[in-house]
Amino acid sequence: MRSFSERLEEVNANYEALITRKNEPVLEGNGVFTRYKNPVLTAAHTPVFWRYDLDERANPYCMERIGVNATMNSGAIKWKDKYLMIVRVEGSDRKSFFAIAESPNGIDHFQFWDYPITIPDTEDPATNIYDMRLTAHEDGWIYGVFCVERHDPNAAKSDLSAATATAGIVRTNDLMHWDRLPDVISKSQQRNVVLHPEFVNGKYAFYTRPQDGFIDTGNGGGIGWALVEDITHAEIKEEKIIDYRYYHTIKEVKNGEGPHPIKTPKGWLHLAHGVRACAAGLRYVLYLYMTSLEDPSKQIATPGGYFIAPMGEERIGDVSNVLFSNGWIADNDGKVFIYYASCDTRMHVATSTIDKLVDYCLNTPADGLTTTKSVDTLKTLIDKNLMLIKQQGK
Repeated sequence: MRSFSERLEEVNANYEALITRKNEPVLEGNGVFTRYKNPVLTAAHTPVFWRYDLDERANPYCMERIGVNATMNSGAIKWKDKYLMIVRVEGSDRKSFFAIAESPNGIDHFQFWDYPITIPDTEDPATNIYDMRLTAHEDGWIYGVFCVERHDPNAAKSDLSAATATAGIVRTNDLMHWDRLPDVISKSQQRNVVLHPEFVNGKYAFYTRPQDGFIDTGNGGGIGWALVEDITHAEIKEEKIIDYRYYHTIKEVKNGEGPHPIKTPKGWLHLAHGVRACAAGLRYVLYLYMTSLEDPSKQIATPGGYFIAPMGEERIGDVSNVLFSNGWIADNDGKVFIYYASCDTRMHVATSTIDKLVDYCLNTPADGLTTTKSVDTLKTLIDKNLMLIKQQGK
């Protein structure tokens, strides 16, 4: 049997090899974005000193004492020339917490900060918190908006699955100390709430996702838009749907805003997730749309179909056939790092550019919502291309 020190040496060596592994681009693709070979974060990327008691007397067999199940659904921000993800870390006990992992290049060498983030509780403590969206707002604060889950107090005594969802808010100016603000007040349950980075008509603007229940969207028609006077007492009194769900599309069951949109010269660029039902269950994909610079609640481009869908090993995990994103970073040179989770299990990165993503949005046909219109759209492109081929052949 290996000694404590021998096993710990092996554990440390494996960990070091993992976090220093170089990531390589996958060359196949559609020209819009580039995938990378390896996940950027997994449960194994969490520090050894989080999971193991390093005191040989207390842990003579060098066993994990605190298990980590997954690293997923991460917000993202560029901070002091480092690429940071605010990671949802899920323990083996099913409780999620937030922790920061940083990379020098946004592609690999992600390493967690020593301690997870301490999020103060409100007077009504949460059972679970997760999926933080980060927004560096023009008011000077960095805000984190996240889902707050509690057991439904109105559920039957025997029903231990019924839950409620609200949006929690924290803010910081150093990513170390986080001030908790009151949860968002809303008539409906809210998940996937995102803060717009600029004031709109002098107010804070939120992307929302109203729903009747914790899981069921019910009458919630899609991604909403709401203006709030005071973010320290945020109350959604009126909201309108700006990105609707539609039958027999990638977002027929539900959809939700991802990270806050990126401002471009031609409009606000949005990343969202859409969910549809299939024989294997629910399928989550990512899609893009754009809204007006003058009115961020007005759509100006809605490319049809998905932008990124689960592929290969991305389809396998705790919740199969799922991609989810709530973090991306746009560099000053126009490069965009898109951080997405697969199957509620691990984090990946894909890269593109603002120019490519805007071109994709403005020039990809919208979903016609019927087979006939889809075929007509395809035939239009075929006609154009065959004419070009004929002309080039002369």
